[in-house]
Amino acid sequence: MNMNQIINMILRIVMRKAISGGIDAGMKRMGGGRNKQRQMPPPQQQQPHPPQQGDGRTQAEVRAERRARRAAREAAQAEAQRKG
Repeated sequence: MNMNQIINMILRIVMRKAISGGIDAGMKRMGGGRNKQRQMPPPQQQQPHPPQQGDGRTQAEVRAERRARRAAREAAQAEAQRKG
């Protein structure tokens, strides 16, 4: 056997053991039975997100400001195209 075959053989043995060990550990954890489920604490409910600190503007005001900025930008682009 040449060195490449020996390395491949050793790698296959190590990988097979590692993969089967991981699968066995996962199966043990998943197949713990009902007793383990009863011992586990109940899942905690997530806290609702706290309101974000804003600048006090309403959504309608923010949207109106965005529209105004967009209109100004489009007007400036149209003016630049007319000149250029």
